[in-house]
Amino acid sequence: MRRFHILSVAISFVLLFAISACANSPAPAPTSVPAPAAVPTTETAMVEKPLEDFNAGNFGNSTNIDNPWMPFKPGMRYVYEGTTVEDDGTLLPHRIVINVTDLTKEIGGVRSLVTWDLDYSDDELVEAELAFLAQDKEGTVWRMGEYPEAYADGKIIEAPTWLHGFDEAHAGVMMWANPKLGTPSYAQGWGPAVGWTDRGKVDQMNQKTCVLLDCYEGVLVIAETSQAEGPDAQQLKYFARGVGNIRVGWRGVAEKTKETLELVRIETLNSDELAQVRAKAFELEKSAYEQSPDVYGQTAPMEQLQAEN
Repeated sequence: MRRFHILSVAISFVLLFAISACANSPAPAPTSVPAPAAVPTTETAMVEKPLEDFNAGNFGNSTNIDNPWMPFKPGMRYVYEGTTVEDDGTLLPHRIVINVTDLTKEIGGVRSLVTWDLDYSDDELVEAELAFLAQDKEGTVWRMGEYPEAYADGKIIEAPTWLHGFDEAHAGVMMWANPKLGTPSYAQGWGPAVGWTDRGKVDQMNQKTCVLLDCYEGVLVIAETSQAEGPDAQQLKYFARGVGNIRVGWRGVAEKTKETLELVRIETLNSDELAQVRAKAFELEKSAYEQSPDVYGQTAPMEQLQAEN
């Protein structure tokens, strides 16, 4: 989803939960942090690009997403909790549930893995989304597009769809194979027809932080921005090696960036639960064909991954 606004793309708020202490572990990272000191780099030849170089021929087993910073295995469920700030300043409980399905969809000539994501505000479902991710041969994870539905009083109010190859939309990088400090910001996708303009930049590395689930060291922090929110409104995402995104924080002055989340639970779905998730994802795709005939309607249906022998 919108980053974690849910993330488009979009995912600000003060935690409702106390951080579980780990023995001899550092205090949790603050939800708002100052800008880091400049980091010297020898990669002076690298320049910021408006769009990332995408090559469909550079993908092999693209649905096997095993990037250590963003691993997505079919049948996994990640639950995040926190609070979010409404436009009027009201603080509400917020929950994000990311279900990694065993479904794939071909977008831009690349077979992509599908996640079915749910966004709850004050226990009300406000957004559901199909997100499409693919890993290239180097190990970089790409976002190929997404179909989100936003709801109010149980009714669809918008479905700002973007998929690589339609309406000037372009796939973007969600996680580099080898993220490094001092490298330029990068496009996380480009969907100008629906305002998806998110960019990421490696902000910090080797950090320590605790969330309700556990305490982590060697944490990677990515700062995200968008044209709509401006460069001074940044969403900070914390990643633990072998786990993925464990925390969402913020930096800046815009109220809508003040969203925070932390990973509270990782679940492995059994066969019945995975079948239920698959059915719900197919149900959302059926709606996508109706709501987005000019974009989603031009794509082939999702397919179930073939079981390995």
